[in-house]
Amino acid sequence: MGKQFILVVYDISHDRRRTKLHNTLKDFGTPVQYSVFECLLDEAGLRRLKKAVGKVIKPRLDRVRYYPMCSECLRGVEVTSGPEVLHEPEALVV
Repeated sequence: MGKQFILVVYDISHDRRRTKLHNTLKDFGTPVQYSVFECLLDEAGLRRLKKAVGKVIKPRLDRVRYYPMCSECLRGVEVTSGPEVLHEPEALVV
């Protein structure tokens, strides 16, 4: 199976944990708004991401949501400013 587009959204009130999670997520995707990341991951990458998030957050206090988005949903995304929506690079055949 190929890569899947995952929108990661979080709400963490503790400054140090929020910063640590933000820095952790930068290893997996692109920040597009404060507390919102776009990630293009295969299954193994998503497992690694969730494991890394689990090491940072406190589940009773912090909220993290993972929204998988299908290709049809992505076609409907409109960006007014900031980085474009992540996408798989086109295969280059030489």
